[in-house]
Amino acid sequence: MDDMLKKFTVTDKFFGYYEALIKDTVVPYQEKVLNDQIEDAEKSHAIENFRIAAKVIETGKCDEAFYGMIFQDSDVAKWLEAAAYTLLMHSDEELEKRCDEVIDLIGRAQHQDGYLNTYFTVKEPDKRWTNLEEAHELYCAGHMMEAAVAYAECTGKTKLLDIMCRMADHIYERFIEDEVPGYPGHPEVELALMRMYRFTKNEKYKRLAQHFIDVRGVDSDYFIKESERYNWTVWGNDCNNKEYTQNHLPVREQTKAVGHAVRAVYLYTGMADVAAETGDESLKKACETLWENITKCRMYVTGAIGSAYEGEAFTKDYHLPNDTAYAETCAAIGLIFFARKMIDLEKNNEYADIMERALYNCVLAGMQLDGTKFFYVNPLEAIPGISGEAVTHRHALPQRPKWFTCACCPPNVARLLSSIGRYAWSEGGNTVYSHLFIGGTLDLTDTSHGKIKVETSYPYENKVLYRFEPANESMDLTLAIRLPLWSENTSIMLGEKKADYEIRNGYAYLTKAFTAEDIITVTFDMSIKRIFASSKITADSGKVAFSRGPLVYCAEGVDNAGDVFSLRAKKEGEIKAYSSEKLNGIVEIKVDGYKVSDSKLLYSTVRPEVEPCKITLIPYYTWGNRGLNQMRVWLPEE
Repeated sequence: MDDMLKKFTVTDKFFGYYEALIKDTVVPYQEKVLNDQIEDAEKSHAIENFRIAAKVIETGKCDEAFYGMIFQDSDVAKWLEAAAYTLLMHSDEELEKRCDEVIDLIGRAQHQDGYLNTYFTVKEPDKRWTNLEEAHELYCAGHMMEAAVAYAECTGKTKLLDIMCRMADHIYERFIEDEVPGYPGHPEVELALMRMYRFTKNEKYKRLAQHFIDVRGVDSDYFIKESERYNWTVWGNDCNNKEYTQNHLPVREQTKAVGHAVRAVYLYTGMADVAAETGDESLKKACETLWENITKCRMYVTGAIGSAYEGEAFTKDYHLPNDTAYAETCAAIGLIFFARKMIDLEKNNEYADIMERALYNCVLAGMQLDGTKFFYVNPLEAIPGISGEAVTHRHALPQRPKWFTCACCPPNVARLLSSIGRYAWSEGGNTVYSHLFIGGTLDLTDTSHGKIKVETSYPYENKVLYRFEPANESMDLTLAIRLPLWSENTSIMLGEKKADYEIRNGYAYLTKAFTAEDIITVTFDMSIKRIFASSKITADSGKVAFSRGPLVYCAEGVDNAGDVFSLRAKKEGEIKAYSSEKLNGIVEIKVDGYKVSDSKLLYSTVRPEVEPCKITLIPYYTWGNRGLNQMRVWLPEE
């Protein structure tokens, strides 16, 4: 964990709401889900799986069945991580006690040799490490390692860390000391091992992370050989589809983002992390190439990635369908992880802009405003009666359910939003970088001898104020402020005068001995923008989308007489922003447009009549909070 998480306290209305929501609603709700205490929600059984596994370890008997996905353990890990961040910000003895009890249970489920996985302890005890492609052992280990580091840093308690160090040592012994070939089918452990390394300073964990990255795809037939040798499967994956698992080439030779989108960006995050830590230029170059392919050819306007339901995967450049988009919440979170590590490699506003886009649009859309329902898939168009029902659209639900059989996304959202300080800020030498604009206080007493206080009503208001509270007379530092690409005219004032600063890679660097009298005011251009897709994206041909600041907008039926598919945006028509109290307080947009009459025929030779109308748009992240509705991001324009 970056120290910025401990140093930054959120105070603004927008993310303050989400921080309170995670603490008061999301963490308790998900705890109940993991304990099967929510009526009419998909059963989890994740905590019970650990109880059963502990019984197996302690008695050698198993008279109960494992339940859930093969990676069910990871839901517990992500919940523990989110709970740890919550405990850091808000002391809660009862929650901490319950977390400690879960950790005790996890410890009881661990084998003597350090191995930890409830599926293989309870259901398939003779098949450990025999299906790296599908079985998610390293994936589950990685998530629990991340939880262990977070819990140790946030509470000072190291029991879970000790458990996961034994698991990491077990993995190291197998793949490094015993030289057993193989690499994860689902990357995650790589980035987790780097977190373990930074916290424990144990070089073995960095070496193991590097190893899994370096060997991936060198023997591109590994999963084929594994399948032939052990001859068992979880889902019947086609091990010949090497792109799905990103092992078609060594990672330094990969040039396109392919396969399962979450696996891909978790892998790239680990690659960027190792590159930043070791100075590996070839790995850095591969990360830059893959980043370019994602963001220039394979990303939705909302920052979502992964076009296809089949394999939850990337497909081809510019294939970005709207109503059948997969756009998994976890994939957007993984893209944020990747972006944040790319920032460590190079301070460039392009990385932070994408991080912001994915956060404010796709990730926030993944959770109901009340924190109790979630989207796994984030389409850019919802068609009641087709979305969630037609065989081609069953994945693209038009309303958020309470939980999922495969529930990776909800706890992932919780752990990201509860650790937002890590993404908002970073330090390097005497420079403090402001990547995201979130109101709060950054305590730099230990490094820069003072505090920076940020005041803003972002993302709806266009001003961000930086105040300084030096411990003595002044704070000598450089403040680097991101200049968003969406703001065509950004002004930076120091007091009443234009500030002196140097622009490098989209950051404004202000160097000064800042005093308590100094106020930096950043004013962004939040004029409404019309967005036009590349002509290569056929799904968006002849259409327009709208954005304001970092937010992408959509039309929802409830604001537009129940019908958004008859609407057309008027070229060069008037567009205005209005404050609204609905949906927890938003800025909505009114667009001049036309409503097309329905001819009642499937096809007609008569041009349909149109009448002028006003189209109401809301921020995309707020859609789906008012019942079953049509929704559309890209509107035809005429």
